[in-house]
Amino acid sequence: MVKRTSHKQTACPVARPLDAIGDWWSLLIIRDAFDGLRRFGEFQRSLGLAKNILSVRLRNLVEHGILDTVPASDGSAYQEYALTEKGRGLFPLLVALRQWGEDYFFAPGEDHVLLTDRKHGMPVKRLELRAEDGRILKPEDTIISPSPSPSPKG
Repeated sequence: MVKRTSHKQTACPVARPLDAIGDWWSLLIIRDAFDGLRRFGEFQRSLGLAKNILSVRLRNLVEHGILDTVPASDGSAYQEYALTEKGRGLFPLLVALRQWGEDYFFAPGEDHVLLTDRKHGMPVKRLELRAEDGRILKPEDTIISPSPSPSPKG
């Protein structure tokens, strides 16, 4: 098996999280966790993933603080996986990926699942990237710049 390159030392905030979520199985596990799945067997049934691969992906997500293991909610001896605050922070990323997938991977009129607002039953509005002044930003409206250095402690 080819060893993956770690990006944990890079200054790029796109590359660094890929050590935690950079494979499709991890993102699908996180998607399923948002859909309420919590147990190993539930993830396995949903994804059809081999137990050894699922174990490795779950362990990686726990080690990166995206999932946490908690006692089973039914009081049994099993453990469950719960999204942490860090894991819940991935929700906008999954919504963006979902919306991109709807735009480019389905034929017009092709059936697919839809993300809806639980309270009102309406489709979720498209994500928008906005500037401080409220303008909608496109890629050409942005640049990458260094973050300010922390001030020395004295």
